[in-house]
Amino acid sequence: MALASCFSPPFRPRLCAGGRSLSPVACACAQTAATSPAAPSLPKALPAILDSRLIAYQSNGYTAMEAACAALSGGISVLEIVMSTPGVLEVIRGLLKDYPSSLIGVGTVLNAEDARKAVKAGAQFLMSPGTVMEILLDLQNTDVLYIPGAMTPTEVLFAYNAGARIIKIYPVSVLGGCDYIKALKKPFPHIPMLASQGITTDSIGNYIEGGASAVVLSDAIFEKEAMRQRNFDEIHRLAHLATLQCWSQKLVSGSMRWFGSPFYIYAQLNRSQNSKQSINLGLNVPLVHVLYHPFC
Repeated sequence: MALASCFSPPFRPRLCAGGRSLSPVACACAQTAATSPAAPSLPKALPAILDSRLIAYQSNGYTAMEAACAALSGGISVLEIVMSTPGVLEVIRGLLKDYPSSLIGVGTVLNAEDARKAVKAGAQFLMSPGTVMEILLDLQNTDVLYIPGAMTPTEVLFAYNAGARIIKIYPVSVLGGCDYIKALKKPFPHIPMLASQGITTDSIGNYIEGGASAVVLSDAIFEKEAMRQRNFDEIHRLAHLATLQCWSQKLVSGSMRWFGSPFYIYAQLNRSQNSKQSINLGLNVPLVHVLYHPFC
């Protein structure tokens, strides 16, 4: 099928330097950009992820919309829905409409065709368990962020040299957890890394201190029993808890950033005899940035 036939007229494939046609994924991005303001030089998903430090991941297709709304209302602002979720494209469109200030992405994207569909639906970032070179190259000059997965130092370096702006370390808990992130950051201190798989709310701080730029939470927010019982109040509570944990880590590290929306936050820091810090947070907000990610 000719590339132009993927889209209805009057859209025409863009040409890059040298006259080469862009792929279907890049065409989808270009089509979206044609009716939107000029794309920024850096995908807006990247600073949002680095600032929030948290991606929430939900993989139950039949409760995806309800669980996503519960998490977003509990503080999540960056949400990733697994590509295999039934009706994933409709879920993305619905969330973008209901939560326009949130960042919505798609996970477990394994090929360029799925990437094209996700981008056309409005996904602002894509994530894979490995590195799909066709997606990485196609999205380099668009405003959609691609986060490839890597496991070994060789894979991390390969993805970074190919153009990845941030790399997902997966499955991190199986590889050694926080200690593995620390080990990878020694030779690659300049490469932003996203820790994914098996991370609990209590371990967020350890991963951030170990060098992870952000973490992905799955069961820690979308707890299996709560999902089975459709207990969305519990999902909301867990999302709120994870958000506060990330904010407390920012306060300890001195990287807390204040947002335009008015809110009030107070913290009490107590130094124990072993010099560790414990933090109690009280919050009255509209909560801001966290990520909702159905799969990792």
